Amino acid sequence: MNLLRYLCAFAVLGVIQLSGCSSPHGQPQKGAETQAPNEVLQFDLLYAQNCAGCHGSEGRGGASIALADPVYLGIADEKAIRKVIANGVPGTSMPAFAQSSGGMLTDKQIDVIANEIRSRWSRPGLLNGANPPSYAPKSTGNAQQGEVVYGTYCKSCHGSEGQGGPKGSAITNDSFLALVSNQGLRTIVIAGRPELGAPDWRGNVPGKLMSDQEVTDVVAWLVSRRMPNPGQPYAASNFAQH
Repeated sequence: MNLLRYLCAFAVLGVIQLSGCSSPHGQPQKGAETQAPNEVLQFDLLYAQNCAGCHGSEGRGGASIALADPVYLGIADEKAIRKVIANGVPGTSMPAFAQSSGGMLTDKQIDVIANEIRSRWSRPGLLNGANPPSYAPKSTGNAQQGEVVYGTYCKSCHGSEGQGGPKGSAITNDSFLALVSNQGLRTIVIAGRPELGAPDWRGNVPGKLMSDQEVTDVVAWLVSRRMPNPGQPYAASNFAQH
């Protein structure tokens, strides 16, 4: 009788052991394989590894603009967003991510990032009837006229010469201007930086919206303030005296 009980218990134990192991010993179980970097197509992982460091968790903004801003996504279409991801912005902190441009991401991975940014964070129809300025300039800006525009829409927050004020940061700082492209400046003027409390083109002066040409002109004025050798606090002649 005791022998019969022993044999039954041994058989049950064997069934349990077999049911817990679907693969032969020494081989990884199904689903345990690690994906190669160029096979990852999960947006959350791709965004966290490639975008969040500058654009913030969940696209809420950081050193660079918030990608989860529906106003930004209302002026920048998917083609424009994909181009920036793939090719980067030369001369700025935005690198190229496409393998064809020296980056590490495949075209399919870039498609996932661009598509998901819009599908998750855009609000279709948000700007209907608002007539926003175009994402890219339609004409050449006038820096002199841009100075007038700056005085109307920007001076109260950013100071008389863009050196910063109680409600806004310095925007004519040579290091800042060296790290932001012309298009980046235009994007910020139009979409603002809501995560920093900076309004879009509709909110600088109550009841007075910036026109497309005014945006173009104020960007031209900012560009004209760029220094040829940013980050050098002293003139070269000062060093010659020592």
